[in-house]
Amino acid sequence: MRMGREDTKRYSLDELEEMVRRGDYTPTRRDAPEVALDEDFWRQARVVVPPGKKSVHLRVDADVLAWFKAQGRGYLTRMNAVLRSYMEAHRRDQT
Repeated sequence: MRMGREDTKRYSLDELEEMVRRGDYTPTRRDAPEVALDEDFWRQARVVVPPGKKSVHLRVDADVLAWFKAQGRGYLTRMNAVLRSYMEAHRRDQT
């Protein structure tokens, strides 16, 4: 199941504190599926640390930037994800 924008809600700190005070705050959606993780999962689990970020100056077409910005906050993260996906696809092609 993939979450979309309709699943995302924004609250102010005051609103969150009031929800906690009332006992209405639940960090997980009530309809979220429960997944049991057995000992085998934890034995094979590996910590994956994302590579470090590096700041660069990048010139992109104005319409490309406008399109990513129109998607909302996090547009630079999404642009990085697109570049990473492209890199990984071509890295596989080279092997």
